[in-house]
Amino acid sequence: MVVMVVVPGLVLGQEGGGGDYDGGNGDDSGVGAEAGGGGGREMVPAMFIFGDSLIDNGNNNNLPSLAKANYLPYGIDFNGGPTGRFSNGLTMVDTIAQLLGLPLIPAYSEASGDQLLHGVNYASAAAGILDITGRNFVGRIPFAQQIKNFQNTLDQVTENLGADDVSKAIARCLFFVGMGSNDYLNNYLMPNYATRNQYNGQQFAQLLVQEYQQQLTSLYNLGARKFVLAGLGRMGCIPSILAQSAVGRCSEEVNQLVMPFNANVKTMINNLNTNLPGARFIFIDIAHMFEDLLTNYRSYGFSVIDRGCCGIGRNRGQITCLPMQTPCPNRDQYVFWDAFHPTEAVNVMFARKAFNGDLSIVSPMNIAQLASL
Repeated sequence: MVVMVVVPGLVLGQEGGGGDYDGGNGDDSGVGAEAGGGGGREMVPAMFIFGDSLIDNGNNNNLPSLAKANYLPYGIDFNGGPTGRFSNGLTMVDTIAQLLGLPLIPAYSEASGDQLLHGVNYASAAAGILDITGRNFVGRIPFAQQIKNFQNTLDQVTENLGADDVSKAIARCLFFVGMGSNDYLNNYLMPNYATRNQYNGQQFAQLLVQEYQQQLTSLYNLGARKFVLAGLGRMGCIPSILAQSAVGRCSEEVNQLVMPFNANVKTMINNLNTNLPGARFIFIDIAHMFEDLLTNYRSYGFSVIDRGCCGIGRNRGQITCLPMQTPCPNRDQYVFWDAFHPTEAVNVMFARKAFNGDLSIVSPMNIAQLASL
């Protein structure tokens, strides 16, 4: 049986029998740099995506912003070329969509009509939990505005269908949220922000997560029930930070700075799962996956962990990938695509681990298990 919510321009459908998913095996099938749909049956009706440049797929293209990636060599390995993704190919959420049996989710700025069938991506490069984050890039869409954009989508749907039917459909969808990186890289660590003088690391993490909890609760109040939250990675090891080090090593100061954020998010998730009826929040431990990758990179097939595939200067991280710059030819062997972002190879690997992983990677359940509820 197929249960459908049909509205002009939007269909939220779910195949029946969603609870019989066997957990998957991390198979490669259907996961490639394709702009087409996912394979197999759809595990959820749709996925709605909120975040920053790690998962932006074009929302910044038409903004007056310095944070854009709609030019080659970005998208060099993506079927159709540059789209605004800050990678050589797929992002993490692209792969998750495919593993769920969904097509790639369209950007909010470009989605209309049938393109809305399986969800919307609201993510914006340079965006943060705090509205002031990323202002050095001028145009960006902070998390609060991304939530308003989702509400606009929801309002359009509700005009054509009863609110009860919409809420039932939305409750079955996945909400992927990856925020916080820019609140450090393009706020706290920037000399033109006063934030570092106002808060120590623990205080700033507390400020961020207090705001984050309010924002996530707003999404819950709009009908979201199944949340996937991505933690922050080993940000002290990205080429941009490595390039600032005289010895070219990971900055343990930066790595330690973001640890309280991840810890507070885990505590927040426990509280939200307890206090919000029907809510299921899960946490992807990106830091754990990155630490494992940087330690065991050769066993995963990588050979370069300390510089970008495309970029200029020390560690190819002082200036990020420029238009028409020639990137490294062996992109699958690089952990980092540019000064800030992973390659498609890492995005796909992390997505598969989050989808099928154990409690050391994603808790209190993995994405496949959450989708099957």
